Amino acid sequence: MTHLLKPLLSLGLIILLMVAPAHAIRDDDSYDGNIFPIYAGNGSLGYGQGLSLSEALRQKRTSVIVFYLDDSAVSKAYSPIVSAIQLIWGNSIDLILNTTDELQGRISDNPREASYYWHGHIPQVVVIDGEGNIQLDQEGQVSLDEINDVISAATGISKPSEALKMDSFNEYNSFMVKE
Repeated sequence: MTHLLKPLLSLGLIILLMVAPAHAIRDDDSYDGNIFPIYAGNGSLGYGQGLSLSEALRQKRTSVIVFYLDDSAVSKAYSPIVSAIQLIWGNSIDLILNTTDELQGRISDNPREASYYWHGHIPQVVVIDGEGNIQLDQEGQVSLDEINDVISAATGISKPSEALKMDSFNEYNSFMVKE
């Protein structure tokens, strides 16, 4: 029996040494998977999340459209802000997330489709009120305070009085917490 144990232990050691560690790098444009659970600590955001813009407009709800890429350093850095929007506003708005991979080369002339609003840069945030009017349309790192002000005006709901700050539990993950 011991003559079989040495080869099995050796084989197990070889297998362990061959396994490459997983790396997630926030500051580069590598693909690490859905950025929201990895970099914002929010697994409820991402693919197939929420209503479509068409349905939100039909229901006359305020929509926040965010255009991003999972393999973009700026989108990874912006993911905690997107998560904070969901944390603050919850079911008061429709948060519509769109990876722009599927929008490449696709031009829409239908204002009920999210692709109609995309300018070709990421991140981009668009806030549309329940009547279908654009209240905010900005590219880049739009501040949470600015987005909250616009959502508050669009919904008629007071923005939260508690301030949020960005916190981190390691060099890759950031998230918003109440101060």
